[in-house]
Amino acid sequence: MSENLTLNIDSDVLEFARDLSRKIDKPISKIIEDYFIELREKSSNDLPQDLQELYGIFEGIDIPDKNELRKIFYEKHSY
Repeated sequence: MSENLTLNIDSDVLEFARDLSRKIDKPISKIIEDYFIELREKSSNDLPQDLQELYGIFEGIDIPDKNELRKIFYEKHSY
């Protein structure tokens, strides 16, 4: 359901919005709505996008504990 919203913005910003609206052939209200939808989706994710992409990549893989990793490291790099 669509509702009306009145905004008070700087005249330079309004002129930019009008130019952008004509350029991309999209009403200013739709540009603003899309922006808020994008913000809502971003804010619903607690992790940054690059970390979200990594989430779960080690699922099902046995990861050695800290002591085991130290042992492997020292065996590999001891002279």
